[in-house]
Amino acid sequence: MKKIVFTGGGSAGHVTPNIALINELQKEDWSISYIGSKAGIEKELIGKLDIPYYSISSGKLRRYVSKENIKDIFKVIKGCFDARKVLKKEKPDVVFSKGGFVSVPVVIAANTLKIPVILHESDLTPGLANKLSVRFATKIFTSFEETLRYLPSEKAKAIGSPIRREILEGSATKGRDYLGFHNEKPVLTIMGGSLGAKKINDIIRENLDTLLQTYQIVHLCGKGNVSNEHIRTGYKQFEYVHGELPDILAATDYVVTRGGSNSIFEFLALKIPMLIIPLTKQQSRGDQILNGKVFSENGYAYMLEEESLTSEQLFKSLQKMETNKLHLIENMKKAQASDALNEIVNEIKSHS
Repeated sequence: MKKIVFTGGGSAGHVTPNIALINELQKEDWSISYIGSKAGIEKELIGKLDIPYYSISSGKLRRYVSKENIKDIFKVIKGCFDARKVLKKEKPDVVFSKGGFVSVPVVIAANTLKIPVILHESDLTPGLANKLSVRFATKIFTSFEETLRYLPSEKAKAIGSPIRREILEGSATKGRDYLGFHNEKPVLTIMGGSLGAKKINDIIRENLDTLLQTYQIVHLCGKGNVSNEHIRTGYKQFEYVHGELPDILAATDYVVTRGGSNSIFEFLALKIPMLIIPLTKQQSRGDQILNGKVFSENGYAYMLEEESLTSEQLFKSLQKMETNKLHLIENMKKAQASDALNEIVNEIKSHS
């Protein structure tokens, strides 16, 4: 039987593309397992699938000086031994990594066992985990053409983002029924990422009554962020959405989102006009800002940096998005269709 081990975690963006690939490979004769962290969101998301999940030690990869870095070096070393033990047990034909700090020990361990490693980098510039993993990879795929300049040309290829097929198969009618929404107002979906986004959450709720005059609102506000003080007709809050997401997105007319690559590529595939509010450089390495700029320059989205996020700027941006909805959709239709899912699946199969 053909075997593959997946890895990647730390955020939903490092897991959902893996789920898309797992769903495809489960249609065929593949034995699939997953290596992740002990408490990351990947454990929760992969736990919903019928595949073995192995937890390993993993340290956080920091770009700043901290005494925790010393401790984490030992965690990563232990993670390499943990991962090697799992890989020796599973004996996979190939390892697929989506990045995140938990993936580094797995990729290193796979290399020591001469197991081929396939990477996918979502963001415009490679994350630290993938920067460390690149030298051990057999093949590297990227979402953005611009990313290739940072990678070895002989093994890197730009293919777009692997989109979950089910995302493209949602029903707007089912989505509105699930939400209890009608057809008389557009649906605005707010997505702050799997952990939520405090400033976005706060400003939406501060202006909720005004926004509800124009929109029906779906608010994916992140774990622990549902607010009982803001229950309103036409306003639905969720920590995170699983199986209902395709139908909710099918019912969505506009989206306010962070700049995570996987999410914005899904909205691009669905032709949903988007307002991208990326994580700041204080909160991240600036990858979401670069992702947002590319989408804005291509006319797929508008971008508003969080430092400029005020009630006035929010309403201006929403109005601009509504006024230019058809133009944004036309630009998205011109985007080159990506078949990243099949491309990666074919690469995986070439190692079986």
